[in-house]
Amino acid sequence: MITLVLGGARSGKSAVAEERAGSGDVVYVATGVATDADMAASIALHQARRPPTWRTVETVDLVAAVREHGDCTVLIDSLGTWVASTQDFDVDGARLCSALAAAAGDIVIVSEEVGMGVHPESAVGRQFRDALGSLNRSVADIADEVVLVVAGRQLRLQ
Repeated sequence: MITLVLGGARSGKSAVAEERAGSGDVVYVATGVATDADMAASIALHQARRPPTWRTVETVDLVAAVREHGDCTVLIDSLGTWVASTQDFDVDGARLCSALAAAAGDIVIVSEEVGMGVHPESAVGRQFRDALGSLNRSVADIADEVVLVVAGRQLRLQ
């Protein structure tokens, strides 16, 4: 089962995704690295919430991580940091969706909902919004379930 968990900044989307992944054999795929003190604090908070049985893989090669660990439950956090890590926000959404669809285990994917926020002032901000928005749509198309998290509350999207 593929579940896409969308939400804005500090909406509770990661906590919801962690709950949905369960407490068993989970591979947590972290796509971001600490670039400043705020990001380091956010990463530390996420790490403290994870059960000790979970394995963590830090990578920007998301497709390879899904292919390697797709036989168990995988939690990906997040598509936004993955897109941001690439040159010109150019990711291969089709390859990612193919890897996700081929996975035998459950996949829970966290992504930032960028279409409901403040309009970016810069061209690069709009480019990021557009790239991530397109990727979110592609992943939602293959997902079995898509939920939007607002203020820690889940809304199932059809």
